[in-house]
Amino acid sequence: MESLIKFVQDEFVTKKEFPEFSAGDTITVYYEIKEGAKTRTQFFRGVVIQIKGTGTSKTFTIRKISGTVGVERIFPVNLPALQKIEVNKRGAVRRARIYYFRGLTGKKARIKEQRRR
Repeated sequence: MESLIKFVQDEFVTKKEFPEFSAGDTITVYYEIKEGAKTRTQFFRGVVIQIKGTGTSKTFTIRKISGTVGVERIFPVNLPALQKIEVNKRGAVRRARIYYFRGLTGKKARIKEQRRR
C-alpha cells in the first residue's frame, strides 16, 4: 500500500524547487490568491516555527506579528499556489520546533542571525 502511495505521489505531484530553510529563518512566501475571476500575488513574511513531514506531505509554519497580534500560517510545500520562497535571514536557534517563540514579545522575540561561512 505504501509503495502505491509513493508511486502516485512521484507520478502526479509536481515538485517545485525552493531554497533550503530551517526553523528560525525569516522567509518570504509568495502565493497566488484567486478572487472571483481575478488572481493576484500576495506575500507572507515571517519566522519559520516548524517544518513537519517529508516528501510531498511536507509543511512549514510561519509566524509574523501583524500589529500586536501574532499570525501563523501553515503552507504545504507542494501547494500549487506557491510561486516562490525567499530566505531573508538565517536564524541561529537550537531547536527544530520553536514553539516557545509564541510566548515571547519585544526584544526577547529577536532571533540572532546565523554567521555566514
